[in-house]
Amino acid sequence: MPEPVAVDAMGGDHGPAETVAGAVLARRARGVPVVLVGRAGAIRAELARHDAVGEIDVVHAEQIVPMTERGAGAVSADQTSVAVGCDLVRQGAASAFVSAGSTGAVVSRAIRGLGRAEGVLRPALAVALPSVTGGATVLVDAGATADPTPEMVAQFALLGASYAQLVLGVADPSVGLLSIGSEPGKGNRLTRRTEGLLPGLPFRFHGNVEGHDVLAGTVDVIVTDGFTGNVVLKNVEGTVRAALAMVARAGVAGPEALREVAARYDPETHGGAALLGLDGTVVVAHGSSRARTVARACEVARDLAEGGVVTRVRDHLAVEPVR
Repeated sequence: MPEPVAVDAMGGDHGPAETVAGAVLARRARGVPVVLVGRAGAIRAELARHDAVGEIDVVHAEQIVPMTERGAGAVSADQTSVAVGCDLVRQGAASAFVSAGSTGAVVSRAIRGLGRAEGVLRPALAVALPSVTGGATVLVDAGATADPTPEMVAQFALLGASYAQLVLGVADPSVGLLSIGSEPGKGNRLTRRTEGLLPGLPFRFHGNVEGHDVLAGTVDVIVTDGFTGNVVLKNVEGTVRAALAMVARAGVAGPEALREVAARYDPETHGGAALLGLDGTVVVAHGSSRARTVARACEVARDLAEGGVVTRVRDHLAVEPVR
């Protein structure tokens, strides 16, 4: 059996009930080996509800990282479920780590526990969003680093392009910089300074793109800072739900068609975002994740680990000075 995916049982708005249920679903329905990390008594009580005591291993971690924690507390505490989960990956006892906990806390602890890949300034969260053309666009950074430097954003573009090649199979990905206009020089100081760095990097730079390009398939990768990227991601999910609800009320499409479209943009479908730029596989799920989303995140983590994506992205990344 391959090494299991470590799941932060205590993380998220609905842990441990939903996270444990998701781990059980991942194990039974999707064949993903898992190990649950957190307060053993609470986890085993939830496992008992699914008649799964003894079926899934439990690693005790006494402390819980609050969802309000931005990162500093997670770095200093060594007995949290996030810290122990990252340690399992570092020690080779787990192939990947999945958490629906505070993104800032997971990112901070993962950097400390697993380390950044050589040459990487900051990790970035990448999520593939379905486009109207039938393909997908990688959004990066989707929330790992809210206030990056231009050099960091330029490197996020490199990470995103590598992810598009290795995971989505795009041979020559195009990269767009999210801004308030497609014309050169548009945007705030961060965007303008980043725009000057991207043309010299080893990918096809499309130029600036706008919010309406996110789902249009205009480019293969859209790069931005983590604050903006996270707002975009949640806005896409919310807008799709709202639009489909209005269509349903208008009666212009059947329920099956609406469910099919909704499923493409549901967090349950993509499971979570891959944290790129680390020496280990980490998937961050929505804080509001329910069991099916947690199960899908485990599946994504398993696939990333089995495909050696972390190592391949690291090797594929052209660690060139970003000036």
